[in-house]
Amino acid sequence: MTRPEKESGVVAAEAAIGMLLLFFVVGVMWALGRYVAAGQGVDAAASDAARAASLARSAGEAYGAAQSAAAATLADNDVPCDAPVIEIDTSGFAVPIGTPATVSAHITCTVPLGDLTLPATPGAVVLTGAAVSPLDTYRERN
Repeated sequence: MTRPEKESGVVAAEAAIGMLLLFFVVGVMWALGRYVAAGQGVDAAASDAARAASLARSAGEAYGAAQSAAAATLADNDVPCDAPVIEIDTSGFAVPIGTPATVSAHITCTVPLGDLTLPATPGAVVLTGAAVSPLDTYRERN
């Protein structure tokens, strides 16, 4: 049985369109996976920074510990932050002993996405993470 002349090449065209769609779907899934992983990394860095700050004895020590913890967590999670902005609120250290207090961390991170070759992909996305950790109510504070 022979094919009519008008149907020749139809299978090849369908396969080409199918492969393009498959590559596009895989690319979108890859981009979304990177976005979610980077967001989780920023949230983890904020949580680690707040926890490290809450374990410190003074506001100055808390700030340094939080900065180090956030930078280490971002590096461990392979979050490609261009210049992370790490803000630590250590005002809880000024609260008198016996009064509940907290330390908070807020991280803003610009993650580049320019290496993705999908159309309409932004060059970078800004992700934020925040966390709060309690200070020991009866521990001495400086």
